[in-house]
Order: sequence, then C-alpha cells, then structure tokens
Amino acid sequence: MSNTFQRSCKHWSEASRSEMDHFYALASVDYRYLAEAFDWKDWLETRQLEVGKRQLKLLDVACGSGKFPLALERYANVSDAKVKPIEYALLDPSAFSLAEARQAIVPPFTAGAEFEMTLQELVCERSAFDIVWATHALYAVPTAELHAALERFIYAVAGSAFIAHASENSHYLRFYQHYLEGFHAGMGVPYSSAEDIIATLQKMGVDFHVKQVSYTNGVPKEAEPQVEGYLQRCLFDDTIDLDTMRANPVTGPYLETCLKDGQWRFEQQVMMFFF
Repeated sequence: MSNTFQRSCKHWSEASRSEMDHFYALASVDYRYLAEAFDWKDWLETRQLEVGKRQLKLLDVACGSGKFPLALERYANVSDAKVKPIEYALLDPSAFSLAEARQAIVPPFTAGAEFEMTLQELVCERSAFDIVWATHALYAVPTAELHAALERFIYAVAGSAFIAHASENSHYLRFYQHYLEGFHAGMGVPYSSAEDIIATLQKMGVDFHVKQVSYTNGVPKEAEPQVEGYLQRCLFDDTIDLDTMRANPVTGPYLETCLKDGQWRFEQQVMMFFF
C-alpha cells in the first residue's frame, strides 16, 4: 500500500477528474461554510490597511482546485473589498492542482507565483507573504512532519495566517480510519487532525485562536454515483466501489449511520485557526 501522501498526489490528476467532480458535488459546501463563517471582507481590508499602499501578498498552501477563493467571491463579497489586487501565490505538489487553482482565481485576487512542492519543502524569503492560508489542505501531512510543515508556514508569513482543518470527530478523519482498519488491517498513515495541529502549534509556542464550524455534507440516497466518487476521494482510493465499502465489516456499519431518511449525511466539525 502506497502512503497517504503519494496516493493523494496521484488522484490530483486529469485521470481522476470525474472522481474529483463527484467529490465536489458534496464537498463544495465545505468552502461555502468557511466563507460564510467569518467576515473575510473586513479581514482583508484590515490586512490592506496594515501594509499601506502596496499590494498584499498571499500564499495558498496545498491550493487544490482553488475552491476557497472562489467561495470567498461567491459568498463573502470579497470582490467589493477596499483592497488593491491581492497577489495570490499557489503552492501544491501537483502541477494539475496548480493549473486548476490558477483558473479559479477571481478578483480581488490575481495570480502570482507558483511553488510545485510540499509545504515542508517550501523555500522562500522569511516573511515573504502578508497572508498564508491552508484550507482543508494538510490532511496528508504525516503527524511526524507537521512540526516541520508548520515551521515553514510560519516562516513564510509576515502578517496573518489561517488554517481550516477537520477534527478527529469529522467524517473525513473517521471514515479514513475505518478504511485503514477495514481494508488494510489498520496499516497506513492516518490523516492529521485539527487536534494534531493544535498540539503542534502549542509545542511551538504559537499564539492562535480557534473558531469551530459544524455542518453536514448531504445528498439524496439516489445520488449514488456522486456519493461513490465523494467517498473514493475521501480515501484517495478509486479501486473500491460503494457496494464494496458498504459490504466491508468496518466501513459498512459506519456508512449505514450516514444514511438516514433517504439522505446521505456526512457530519463535519472543522476548526478555523487564526494566528
């Protein structure tokens, strides 16, 4: 079994676009909740006042397909923010993701530099960016590497940082752990949790505050192609179909708890870190 990070990179590719589209049929709401949970327009305007007349510089860590800036434009009214065009740099180990995210960038953001690498490998000047954020981006960073990754994260930011990450009670982490137990005898690297990030930041002596958001990803029972693609993407494993997941003695009982009153419901608890 390849490790979690290697499999995630493989699935950020053109060959997995159908699976990705099914995933976002349910998961786009993740970013809408983040966009609506906080006054991002005011936050960006405050950051602009802090730097004066120049452009803000922002780094999006593990940018994926650019769903977060798109959600900010759609649901947080940031296009009307009183800011100069924000130079929006992208970091991701997948060239496919960099290209997808670049296409998704909308005002007030404007495409900036690209870093085709992991966060742990980031090389830049100290405090190169006024804002660094990572939204649902650090799950495949092994807990043993979180300290190194967050060191680079903090090294890169001069002003404000934001991380959005699911807790250990969320569907994303619970289902992945059931998958490791049910299909790989418990072997494999689990996803890092928001609790792991808290513990790491505390050891590093970083001051931060947390806002928690709880919500549900859901679709009707009949939308099984979307559910299958969504669940496969949660695992970065498209070799297992929905019937096989439901028949497994570990993942099956868990999935039955997610099917209620003719609706698939996947409960999420996400922590929003500001520092």
